Amino acid sequence: MQFVSIEGVTPVVWDRMVLNEWGGRALIESLGSFCPAVLEISYGLVYTIVPAGLGMLYFTGHRKAEDVDQFLFTVLLATFGAYSLFPYFPSEPPRTVFPAQDLPGVITVFRRFNLWYLGGYGIHTSVFPSAHVSTAFAGAFGLQLVIGERPWVGRVFLILAILIGTATVYGRYHYLVDALAGFVLAVGARAALQAIRRKGTVTGST
Repeated sequence: MQFVSIEGVTPVVWDRMVLNEWGGRALIESLGSFCPAVLEISYGLVYTIVPAGLGMLYFTGHRKAEDVDQFLFTVLLATFGAYSLFPYFPSEPPRTVFPAQDLPGVITVFRRFNLWYLGGYGIHTSVFPSAHVSTAFAGAFGLQLVIGERPWVGRVFLILAILIGTATVYGRYHYLVDALAGFVLAVGARAALQAIRRKGTVTGST
């Protein structure tokens, strides 16, 4: 089960252009294992987006049900949006479709852990869109809107989201097009929350 080509061009062509021709992999590995390790750690941290976001809401005083609803609405809309598309785009990650090709040149203990985790507990039906990317960016966007008076919170989560998005492509967990589609879903979730906030009604609020 491979990724269906788009207009006759398989997504790996764009990946190789970014990683090889444009020097993306070389740039990431220019400092040895430091950047690859940071990317792999960030990739694993996607599972902390929701609890960490809820923690930030609590510690910044945004403890109303409406604030929590807005944050969760954004994250879950983007995440479940990705899951809902999986059956329509059956595919496998590039690391299995193209074994021993385009892989990271630096292998860290964090990458080994991620590969072990994905091998036993990951979703094996599709990689398009990237739920990692949609969840990470939606979490950052949700916090930016809910905790607008403290922009540093959203910025920290946005940096993490960028690292996660980069890790998905560098680590060959996803194609670049998967990551971009996940980002689009997150942008859509942000727009949906903005529309709801303008109307003054949020799921679960009165």
